[in-house]
Amino acid sequence: MSNLAKKILNKGLRKNRVRAKVTGTAERPRLTVTISNKHISVQVIDDVKKHTLVAATTVGTKQTGTVTEQAALVGADIAKKAKKAKINAVVFDRNGRQYAGRLSALADAARKEGLEF
Repeated sequence: MSNLAKKILNKGLRKNRVRAKVTGTAERPRLTVTISNKHISVQVIDDVKKHTLVAATTVGTKQTGTVTEQAALVGADIAKKAKKAKINAVVFDRNGRQYAGRLSALADAARKEGLEF
């Protein structure tokens, strides 16, 4: 097995381990984060109804700065949209990623805007 295949397999295992414990409900939906090399996407999902309630992304925007700064902007944006949709508390799905850097910046910005994790 090549190193890339091992890396992909291990990320899948971490993602499944997190998803086994984290489930979104109507009272506390799941906040899931997808981070690529260029863009960040965030969704608030009700897993019971299998419906996306709120979403925010950097795709199609003219935001400048580092990806960490963009993550903070997306975190603040998703928190504002969630407040508007009357969502105050969420469970955080880090999608198999380590809680550091970009992910941490996004979560801190969302907490500053009043979203509870």
